[in-house]
Amino acid sequence: MNQDLQYKDCIEACLQCMNACNVCYVSSLKEYDLAMLRECIRLDRECADICNFAAQSMIRQSPFVHEICELCVKACEACAEECGKHEHEHCKECAEACRRCADACSQMLATA
Repeated sequence: MNQDLQYKDCIEACLQCMNACNVCYVSSLKEYDLAMLRECIRLDRECADICNFAAQSMIRQSPFVHEICELCVKACEACAEECGKHEHEHCKECAEACRRCADACSQMLATA
């Protein structure tokens, strides 16, 4: 299978997750109770950066794709768990995007 096709769904999921994390990050900064969202904000930034890095590594066909995508799965799972604790719509959407990304990366790693 062509590597571009093999990674296509995972790259898309990573970029969608990166965007959702960035939206959640910015939206959380505008919320009243920042202290409650502190860990959410921190994980949003980490997850967005790692998802971007994972997507770029797949696009470049890095020899470290598996290790980077394994890290992406961990970051997405942690971010989804934290965002899932909050009732804000941006947190719920971020948690969903993180779960989809973790699933897509896990699936790609299982078939690669």
